[in-house]
Amino acid sequence: MWRTLDEIPDDLGPTAVTIGNFDGVHRGHRAVVARSRAVADREALPLVAVTFDPHPMAVLRPDHAPSVLTPVPWRAELLGAIGVDEVLALPFDRAMAAWTPEEFVRRVLVERLHARAVVVGANFRFGARAAGDTAALVDLGREQPADRRFTAEGVVLDGGPQVWSSTYVRTCLAAGDVAVATEALGRPPAVRGPVVQGDQRGRELGYPTANVEVGPDVAVAADGVYAGRMRVLGGPAGTSRPDDPAGFPVAVSVGTNPTFAGERSRRVEAYVIGRTDLSLYGAEVEVDLSHHLRGMAAFDSVDELLVQMSQDVEQARVLLGG
Repeated sequence: MWRTLDEIPDDLGPTAVTIGNFDGVHRGHRAVVARSRAVADREALPLVAVTFDPHPMAVLRPDHAPSVLTPVPWRAELLGAIGVDEVLALPFDRAMAAWTPEEFVRRVLVERLHARAVVVGANFRFGARAAGDTAALVDLGREQPADRRFTAEGVVLDGGPQVWSSTYVRTCLAAGDVAVATEALGRPPAVRGPVVQGDQRGRELGYPTANVEVGPDVAVAADGVYAGRMRVLGGPAGTSRPDDPAGFPVAVSVGTNPTFAGERSRRVEAYVIGRTDLSLYGAEVEVDLSHHLRGMAAFDSVDELLVQMSQDVEQARVLLGG
């Protein structure tokens, strides 16, 4: 992954390029990448995906910046898995925001990426004040000198009655509707982060949980209890299980645990079903949420909470296939 224009090798040859935020790498993004890959293969070109870090809205209107579904390194990993060869994560700032569409095309597509074909979502906008659109991109490609000319096209991000978008996925998560979010993403929604020490209350109750540290700008599902799986991405020896590549089945609590008094921030706490012997502190994990079990609730006693937790875990176990 290249983090700046200067990191692009000087000897880079002609490329096919796709541009977008690609946050979440949802099914709409996958349609754009699939078309880009087909164009790249037809022309025997490597495929470069251009994204932005941070999201332009975080610079232009910070109070309205969307939460992040997939931080850039994870985004690059997902893009690579569906056919992208290289990712350029442009550092977006106010200087770049002032580039005209012509300047963006010249500096990024022509001079550095040597684009011969460009594929974007049909609603793609670029340049200062979002002055450029797909039609402008097509025209700018045609207007280049013969040895720098490129084709351009837009792909409709259509999911039937719903247009796939990162905003739509965030809306689903805010409602706790992980089933519909899964449909839009083509995989269950997930979060990644290190396992950090919490208050260890779950261990005292007989349900030790992995407390996953998630950044404040990351999109997390609504408060509630979910079923899903947890994969160990790296960390201390003994934290992975080679015989279970699909990951550990987990029951997950998202929220502030209102049964217990005291101010607390929102947490993502995952209990590995049937396992109390794991030491995951320091491990980097991915926790996906495939089923919504119930909303968050405050219980009158610890005993009532334990009864509900037992029911949650059993329901999760059945939903996850044992």
